[in-house]
Amino acid sequence: MLTTLPPSEPFLGNPFSAFSVDFTAWEDDSHHLLSPKPVTSSSGSDKPEPEPAEPDQPVVSVVDERKLRRMISNRESARRSRMRKQRHLENLRNQLNKCRVENRELNNRLQFVLHHFNRLRTENEWLRSQRTLLLQKVANLTQILIFQQFQQPISPAWTCNTSLIPINQVN
Repeated sequence: MLTTLPPSEPFLGNPFSAFSVDFTAWEDDSHHLLSPKPVTSSSGSDKPEPEPAEPDQPVVSVVDERKLRRMISNRESARRSRMRKQRHLENLRNQLNKCRVENRELNNRLQFVLHHFNRLRTENEWLRSQRTLLLQKVANLTQILIFQQFQQPISPAWTCNTSLIPINQVN
């Protein structure tokens, strides 16, 4: 069964009521981030080592300064690396686009050549069939001529006898 709790209950009110009103999330706590605790070596005991004395403070600030410079250098190197990667990707995209355009042009040329090839092949097949028909007609006409020569009677002008002289020849 559900019950309603009064708004004064801490569970239903502001979930952040535990924080004080004077706290702002954007307070400048960066000085805590830039000055880490010095790194110490562990000797196997669980006793914390004492804080360094005041004379070592300049050494720590030099170490912190080196870390800060190294961190800045690493960030700059990472930025340059990202820029190189971005330029490389842009170059690859450009090459891809050029290859796509070239591929499209080559495909168009191939289609053009294939179209003409098919047209010429069809024309060549037609010409070959016409050649076959013409050769057949020539063979038929040759047979007709040979047949007609054997069917004609031998005329006296074509005899080997020299005594026969054709009638229409005049001396």
